[in-house]
Amino acid sequence: MRVSVSWLREYVDLPADLPTADLEQALVDLGVEVESVVDLRETVTGGLVVGEVREIEELTGFKKPIRFCRVDVGDANGTGEPQEIVCGARNFAPGDRVVVILPGGVLPGGFAIGARKTYGRNSNGMICSARELGLGDDHDGIIVLPGDVPAKPGDDARPVVGLDDVVVEVEITPDRGYAMSVRGLARELSHALGVPFRDPGLAPAPGGTDTPAYPVEVRDTVGCDRFAARLVRGVDPAAPTPGWMQRRLTAAGIRCISLPVDITNYVMLELGQPMHAFDADRIAGPLVVRRAEAGEKLTTLDGVTRALAPEDMVICDDTGPISLAAVMGGETSEVVAGTTNVLFEAAHWDPVMVGRTARRHKLFSEAAKRWERGVDPALPLVAIARAVRLLTEHAGGAAGDEILDADHVRPRTPVVLPVDLPSRRVGVSYPPARVVALLEQVGCTVARGADRLAEDPGEVGVGAGADDALSVTPPTWRPDLTDPADLVEEVVRLDGYDQVPSVLPTAPPGRGLTGQQRRRRAVARSLAERGYVEVLAHPFVAPGLADQLGLPADDPRRRAVRLANPLSEEEPLLRTTLLGPLLGIVKRNLGRGQRDLALYEIGAVFHPRAGAGSPPAMGVDRRPTDEEFAAADAVVPEQPRHVAVVLTGDVEPAGWWGAGRPAGWADAVQAGRDVLAAAEVPAERIEVRAAEHAPWHPGRCAELLVDGTVVGHAGELHPAVLAALELPRRTSAMELDLDALPAAPVASAPVVSGFPPALIDVALVVDSSVPAAQVQQALVEGAGGLLEGVRLFDVYASEQLGADRRSLAYKLTFRAPDRTLTVEEAVAARDAAVARAAERFGATLRGA
Repeated sequence: MRVSVSWLREYVDLPADLPTADLEQALVDLGVEVESVVDLRETVTGGLVVGEVREIEELTGFKKPIRFCRVDVGDANGTGEPQEIVCGARNFAPGDRVVVILPGGVLPGGFAIGARKTYGRNSNGMICSARELGLGDDHDGIIVLPGDVPAKPGDDARPVVGLDDVVVEVEITPDRGYAMSVRGLARELSHALGVPFRDPGLAPAPGGTDTPAYPVEVRDTVGCDRFAARLVRGVDPAAPTPGWMQRRLTAAGIRCISLPVDITNYVMLELGQPMHAFDADRIAGPLVVRRAEAGEKLTTLDGVTRALAPEDMVICDDTGPISLAAVMGGETSEVVAGTTNVLFEAAHWDPVMVGRTARRHKLFSEAAKRWERGVDPALPLVAIARAVRLLTEHAGGAAGDEILDADHVRPRTPVVLPVDLPSRRVGVSYPPARVVALLEQVGCTVARGADRLAEDPGEVGVGAGADDALSVTPPTWRPDLTDPADLVEEVVRLDGYDQVPSVLPTAPPGRGLTGQQRRRRAVARSLAERGYVEVLAHPFVAPGLADQLGLPADDPRRRAVRLANPLSEEEPLLRTTLLGPLLGIVKRNLGRGQRDLALYEIGAVFHPRAGAGSPPAMGVDRRPTDEEFAAADAVVPEQPRHVAVVLTGDVEPAGWWGAGRPAGWADAVQAGRDVLAAAEVPAERIEVRAAEHAPWHPGRCAELLVDGTVVGHAGELHPAVLAALELPRRTSAMELDLDALPAAPVASAPVVSGFPPALIDVALVVDSSVPAAQVQQALVEGAGGLLEGVRLFDVYASEQLGADRRSLAYKLTFRAPDRTLTVEEAVAARDAAVARAAERFGATLRGA
């Protein structure tokens, strides 16, 4: 939100000499994030003066219309003669007063202005638009000063266009909607600087009458608990928006449209109460405020036809919806150039409903931003009175005596606050009288013992009993104050965050990383060292992802947790596998020209607990009991941490050194082995065997087992999955459950032998269905303690071996710790290893 300091000064007595740095610090100290504080006087340097157009000569023969102007700038140019300026704008005529920057001046952005010859004429300076002066985005034409502006040629134009002001831009957090207004920021500055504040929200306003201003029926008093309206007849449709209002709206970043619409925007910025102006002559019949019905549509003011949802609130006439309540009006009832009868509406809407509607329609209007943060329900009549007075003052017309006020607002519920709670929670001593004073400064009404505390500030201090409690009723403009913790925060905020000491907790000695943290870091480091690039994907997925991955109907990964308030309605589920979002990142990189990819992610997946039900309601006024914690934890989804990799393209690039090598299913399997090795799982406890598991190719999928338990899968993805996700053929992937791995055993120091090894190669012929890892395990069991290592180095198949037969060649390393092995000992160990493989799998020595 952007607002000028001169506007704030109408309601808070800021010091005349307040530096911009002190203004910014005052807001920051109260928890208001300041984006910028801009002194507009410093944005334009040099001569910026008011000029009056004397003559205009139309230049022809160019691609666009060009005008050669003579502009009276008084004595500002040192000669008193009219200034010659070439300009392309068409929205001014002789006699109009404009804003001129003279040679030597500098516009925002460092754009220096000089005298030069252009289009065959001399141009000395420039006639300025709002965008060129940094006052707004309007660049359709130059600024033409209204007739009521008391300025003559040669006068400094800065005060005339609002460049003598300071503009503050703040970012308001979702819980402080009251600060999205001049009223709210002025109140905050009064707290910070200790200066008087005049609340425009307490201005007198006539109440509702027995006869309504317009027939209105509110059918849903939950979505709309207050609706006010008043009619102004006989308005001058050509009445312009006064210059001072235009300048304030422009400084706030809001485009001026017409006087009635500009007034609603002005009141919204001033009071924080969004409003709407209807053309009363374009409304057919009584108004009805209700929820939308199935199939209804509405064309909003931005020209978009929107399909309405049953949760949306709408304002209807006899023709149907004419306004998407609290978000944006409709085209059929908007104020147009010929509007003479204006119906002002100011209501109070349910913030949850507004937030959902705005997100559903992707329509984040200025009104919706305020409604979803909370608006004062006491403002509608005050806002109506303010808007009516501004309209009748500047456009004539007669305000109707009838005022509609359908008020169903419930009174605020008092909050019970132990008087010592701020001191106990924050660790700073807040005397009871100080607590009461700060809460009353916010606008709260404090009862039960407040007077007694004021008489003796030291009577009750830290450690007071439960009997010393305050009954605090928050003001209507603070819907965020609902719990004792909220009131504690206000006490701390107004007393000053700088009063709270920064004390870092002492770290207990000897902790460091947990075993799981060390394992995750080791796995991440291992994959990165092997050329994989880590990515962090959003954990949100679309409902159709399970079908794209080809998961069977009974696959538990189809059961996903649905978010109650998702960031996107298209992705409302939490992922049950890392592969879906990871493959989406692969697709995005492929679309941007990256062809060779090796990506990995370590993250949580989410599995709902069967029959978990709903979590218990827990407040913030006390610590939950152990039973409540247990009940809440029983509902939380299981969140095991997985690791996944995806490979596509070349894993070894081609070049002058030779042909490259494309990534394949074996690389994905090896990635799984690398992860298990980094997790310090002993090789003898690992088994890799063929499997069928979606979304992998049934003939090129392996499952990874540790101690006989499946912990992951790897291989080439199914062609149907690749086609559905538009990924290249042969794309391979691996996913493994890190939390399912057993703890790493205590590693013993290896025995290093100084005696030479005996190296023997064996090639065994087995059925193609026999996994190589199982053959290797048989060799290890049969060879005994002399076997130091075994490695598969060749796989061969041919017609000579027979159908469905293949040869597996292993390199065996034998070594004794205390002697040099004889040939007979090494051969005997080899024969024992081969015998075990023959016994278990029918293996035969190739060539024997």
